[in-house]
Amino acid sequence: MTEGKSIINANLTPLPDKVGVDGLEDKWRAVWDEDGTYKFRNTRDRKAVYSIDTPPPTVSGSLHVGHVFSYTHTDVIARYKRMRGYDVFYPMGWDDNGLPTERRVQNYYGVRVDVSLPYDPDFKPPFEGTDGKKIDAKDQVPISRKNFIELCERLTAQDEKLFEALWRKLGLSIDWSQTYHTIGQHPRRVAQKAFLRNLARGEAYQQDAPGLWDVTFQTAVAQAELESREYPGFYHKVAFRFEDGTPIYIETTRPELLAACTSLIANPNDERYKQYFGQEVYSPLFKVKVPILAHPAAEMDKGAGIAMCCTFGDVTDVEWWRDLKLPTRPIIQRNGRIVMDTPDWITDPAGREVFAETAGKTTFSARKIIVDKLRESGDLDGEPTPTKRMTNFYEKGDKPLEIVTSRQWYLKNGGTDAKLNAELIERGKELEFHPDFMRVRYENWVHGLNGDWLISRQRFFGVPFPLWYPVNASGEPDYDRPITPSEDRLPIDPTIDVPEGYDESQRDVPGGFTAEKDIMDTWATSSVTPQIVTHWAEPDEASKALFASTFPMDLRPQGQDIIRTWLFSTVDRAHLENKCLPWAHATLSGWILDPDHKKMSKSKGNVVVPNEPIEKFGADAVRYWAAAARLGLDATYDIGQMKIGRRLAIKLLNATKFALAIGREDENHHVGAAAETSWNPADVTEPLDRAAMAKLALVVRQATEALESYEHSKALETIESYFWQFCDDYIELVKNRAYGTPDEHGNVPSEKAVKSARTALGLGLDAFARLLAPYLPYATEEVWSWMHAGSGSVHRAAWPVVDPYVEAATGASPELLTWAGKAVEQLRKIKSEAKVSMKTPILSVALSAASEGVNAIHAALGDIAQAGRVVGKFDLVAKHAEESAAEDAPETEVAVEASELGEPPAKKPKH
Repeated sequence: MTEGKSIINANLTPLPDKVGVDGLEDKWRAVWDEDGTYKFRNTRDRKAVYSIDTPPPTVSGSLHVGHVFSYTHTDVIARYKRMRGYDVFYPMGWDDNGLPTERRVQNYYGVRVDVSLPYDPDFKPPFEGTDGKKIDAKDQVPISRKNFIELCERLTAQDEKLFEALWRKLGLSIDWSQTYHTIGQHPRRVAQKAFLRNLARGEAYQQDAPGLWDVTFQTAVAQAELESREYPGFYHKVAFRFEDGTPIYIETTRPELLAACTSLIANPNDERYKQYFGQEVYSPLFKVKVPILAHPAAEMDKGAGIAMCCTFGDVTDVEWWRDLKLPTRPIIQRNGRIVMDTPDWITDPAGREVFAETAGKTTFSARKIIVDKLRESGDLDGEPTPTKRMTNFYEKGDKPLEIVTSRQWYLKNGGTDAKLNAELIERGKELEFHPDFMRVRYENWVHGLNGDWLISRQRFFGVPFPLWYPVNASGEPDYDRPITPSEDRLPIDPTIDVPEGYDESQRDVPGGFTAEKDIMDTWATSSVTPQIVTHWAEPDEASKALFASTFPMDLRPQGQDIIRTWLFSTVDRAHLENKCLPWAHATLSGWILDPDHKKMSKSKGNVVVPNEPIEKFGADAVRYWAAAARLGLDATYDIGQMKIGRRLAIKLLNATKFALAIGREDENHHVGAAAETSWNPADVTEPLDRAAMAKLALVVRQATEALESYEHSKALETIESYFWQFCDDYIELVKNRAYGTPDEHGNVPSEKAVKSARTALGLGLDAFARLLAPYLPYATEEVWSWMHAGSGSVHRAAWPVVDPYVEAATGASPELLTWAGKAVEQLRKIKSEAKVSMKTPILSVALSAASEGVNAIHAALGDIAQAGRVVGKFDLVAKHAEESAAEDAPETEVAVEASELGEPPAKKPKH
């Protein structure tokens, strides 16, 4: 968007007596709300809309400064795009379902779910907040699933109000009328509708299969939620025996799984075991006959080089079981304990007695029993040796995962389908990653998938699968024939709602129906946020128009750590449903590190609550610190940076007030008066003013290019660097001329020269207000209100374009300002080293510089002399290039050759 003309008109309001950043948040936030400054106008033209798939933060207690960090990055882009003329669709969601919420509710209210209990409409929880203390499960009051969900909804509603208040104070330019909840009615309808369509196309399926299981939370876990951690254990050298009693030794860290052994596996190239492939041995203690087989995944240099395959000890067991079509012999229950009944594949009486001793025990207790029995039988060679192994944990869990066979729902994601995998790799190549080096994380994840996405969870607070199953005459559910609702009935809860053709009396009885009790993984809902916010597949005309103007979306901002979960799963869903990418760009933020350079996390106890720095330094200062960090890189929590940001905001206020006050006395007799003026680039006539405008044109161009490339920190650095030069050098150089102040010889600057300075100041500060608006929304709105009363918010103003500044520069070089600034710096240095006042006149001075520097300084000599109070002879000496090289001086260096000071001004008497 352009301004349409180079002349910038200003309606100057009365200036405040004092300026400061305190109080600006409350003042301007109220105005933005009243005026609907950030409201999406619902433009019907897709090309005129910029839509953002904002991350819905998990509502599980409190935010930390890491959230402020990444959400500020997004807001800078949203504000920039709005100033570029786009109708910005910038909604906010709350991710209020899933394990984090359940854990918080359990601890906050002191409750846990018991699905056998009926709903109690008058239930009152035993606690209302526990001051962060963890309540043990045994002390939690059991309640019905429905009572638990009501408590989840109550607590998340409270948390969301606090979150919204923080986001508003930070100045996020969210359209709050577009807020959604991942557990709300509309998101549930979208998630269920998308699932039913996946099911109809064969992309969603259920299967009895081994899967990763968290015994603490009693739920299945997807590959993307794994966290590999080092875990202590012991290697046990155990003898399997051939028919004649000859031993063959394996080494295992999990002897408690001996009863689940299906085979021994070695690498096909391992010369030690080639002769045994196809033969059979007996397992110790249980005397179960198992084959010795070959598989390339067996590691020859690990342990004995031959391993037992149990169903299931780890993911390698699952791979061997699947590839070699081995029998399934599960002995671990969902609660992490050994099954109660002795398996029928153990026929040896002594073996059955051993198993009976382990029945119902935890894996730890069972391991101790088995090891003792192996010692007694002579099948343990030596004593167990300590080791540390990398073990899979659920990312939120405390105990190693087990692999349990259960019926689960899966969604195709390329893990078992080479064609789909290749298609998703290509989708990743279409997506613009910022920074681009993050692309490899996506590709590595997709290439490394070894199974489809497990999307079912055995939890309570989440989106239910919209399914029932017929119950046969013997009372068993027929899982092969799921009953689905029509889309117009969505959303539904199958544990409450009844399928078409049935009534409630037929629930859970032979010949009737039963509900699917599992819920969807939280990512199964979050993966359709683009479809949720754009109102995909909704029948009303307003939703259709919204979808057409916002999808596919433009931007997905998110953390780098959830590329494998949120980013990939969203690409997968859009590819399957919409046959396209869900958005064109993805921006990936780094992590926040504490002052010791450790990642901030609640578990480490090193989190800073964001309200604290905002209260202390102001929202603009905190935003400055966040925006100064580059995408994809970690940043340290830095109070020093926030202080710089606060100084920047205050300097903008002071510099603008100073410049706007110049000239008001001429016509209005006092600084505070209102006035109308205009800044016409044609009125910029003086060399120094033109140089300042040339530099401004360059800065506008570079900042725009950086923001178009999503390099917000680079743009800020460019803008800020010149802003300080503009204030410290340019304003100081021209303020006397702008005021019309006579020089030391009584010469009054011409009216043309005065107007040139005032115009350049106006053009410059008007531009800085707009350039800094995405970063410092409160301070820039304040100064904009002084300059452009009645013209609306700076955040709806046009982003600066280079045209007026190029016109004002008329071919001048920005280096002239740099040389002039260095010259004044040297004049001040003379006085500083002499320890005299800066008001002390310089009677004579000679400065040396490279020839181009001499020319530049000469062009601005009047302003330089007046800024430095040079009242006498002012000589410029050109240094040849070889002289500068010999002295190892920078090409832009200015040096003092000689100087003579006058008398310092007399101090005014104190009254």
